[in-house]
Parts: sequence; C-alpha cells; structure tokens
Amino acid sequence: MLFRRMFQSTSPRARRGPDGWRAYVIGDVHGCLELLDRLLEDIASDHRLRAPAKGLLVLLGDLIDRGPASAEVIERLRSLDWPDFRVIGIAGNHEEVLLRILDGEFKQVSGWLKFGGSETLQSYGVDAVEIAALAPREAAKRIASAIPQAHRRFLEELADSFRFGDYLFVHAGVRPGIALDQQSLTDLRWIREPFLSDRRDHGMTVVHGHTVSERVEESGSRIGIDTGAYATGRLTALAIDGGERWFLDTVDGYVRRENSLA
Repeated sequence: MLFRRMFQSTSPRARRGPDGWRAYVIGDVHGCLELLDRLLEDIASDHRLRAPAKGLLVLLGDLIDRGPASAEVIERLRSLDWPDFRVIGIAGNHEEVLLRILDGEFKQVSGWLKFGGSETLQSYGVDAVEIAALAPREAAKRIASAIPQAHRRFLEELADSFRFGDYLFVHAGVRPGIALDQQSLTDLRWIREPFLSDRRDHGMTVVHGHTVSERVEESGSRIGIDTGAYATGRLTALAIDGGERWFLDTVDGYVRRENSLA
C-alpha cells in the first residue's frame, strides 16, 4: 500500500493527534549524526517529563547525503532501541536516488555525487574522487559493493508516508487537488510547487521536510520542518500530543507553539 495508516481523523474542527499517543517528527537529518543524537536526547527527556503516553518517532526522510556521517546515521536509526516508541522512517528523494543506483541505474551516479552522494561515500570509507573518475556503470557497482546489505534493507523498508490522526507525514508534500490515496511517489518525495504556495485545506495538516526554511514554516494546512541541519546546525522536531503541538530544535531547544485549525 502507498500509505501506511495508523489512525483516522476524529475531529473535523481542529487538528489533533490520536488519544494516548505523542508523536515526535524529525526533519531532514542529511548525515548530521551529532545533531541527531542531541535531538534524540532532548526528545527522550521531553517525553519523560510529560504525562504518560505511547511514543511515536518519525523521520521525514533525507537521512543521508550532504552531511559527514550518513553511514553512522543509518546505523544509529537501524539499531535504535526505544522500547516505549514506535519508530517510522519515511523515504526522501535522496534515499530514492541512492536506491536507484543500488538497483543498477548507473546514470544516476553523476548527479548523486554532486548533490551529497560524495559525502555519503566518504562516510562508508570510499574515495568519492576515485568513484567519480570511473565509468558510470562501474561506479554504480562500486557504490553497491560499499553499502552494507543491512543498510540497504533499512532504506528499502522506509515508508512512503504516515497518517497520524489529523496529520499526514511525508517527505516533500502532496499534489493539491489530488486524493491522498492517489498521490504519486514522485510528488511525495520531490514536490515543491504548487504545494508550497497552495493554501487550501488538504483535509489534514501535512507535515513535511525537503524544502529548507530558516525556521519552522506553518502555512495553510502544511508545516515545513526542514531547517537545513547540514548548513545551519538547526535540526528540528515537531511534537504532537492531542490538540497541542510544540517544537524542539538543536539551536533554541524547546519552542512552544499553540495549535490552530490549520
């Protein structure tokens, strides 16, 4: 199924998460292990200090590329032991491109290396300059041999999207005017316009990454939480508990934001 559903919306008037659950949704990590570890520590502390609830941890994709520690980020998340949480990873466009290369699409290699793939290879101990000098077909084979099978399985098992009460978690966004169960993978992982400027009510609040903003961007019925961690040092998480929501990030820490009808 294209969508992994957890709960259906229960209120048409105000956006809420499902009763008894608290979700923490992390924006694009892009190989920034130090920031991820810091934010995970803050999330665990925040969750402990609040009323008991079942925990949901969601990663919005683009876990890899650009930052210095993509291999370590995957290993951290693959082996994360949070018994009180359900952990969901969503595939971003960067994961999609790497998986295409691992499946033999060698024409993707050159573009991937330019847009963060070089840093990913270096995190696996591979000389990206050497790979770039190879013929594309041979380069793809070398890249495939460098990625452990356990990491490849982790990437292949990432979800396309996740529904949480009146919220939909995706990497990039949705195509306005298209039913949610008819959305294409290309849009879920790559779209910017017309999604970013469309202020219509999508029937839920769409929480996404992919497009960098200086701070959390709330517009219409979407919330963008990609704050450019690899360039800014700000990795952001949105927390949802019933009708409340707030933010945690690696620069300002806890940021209170009241819920709205959006």
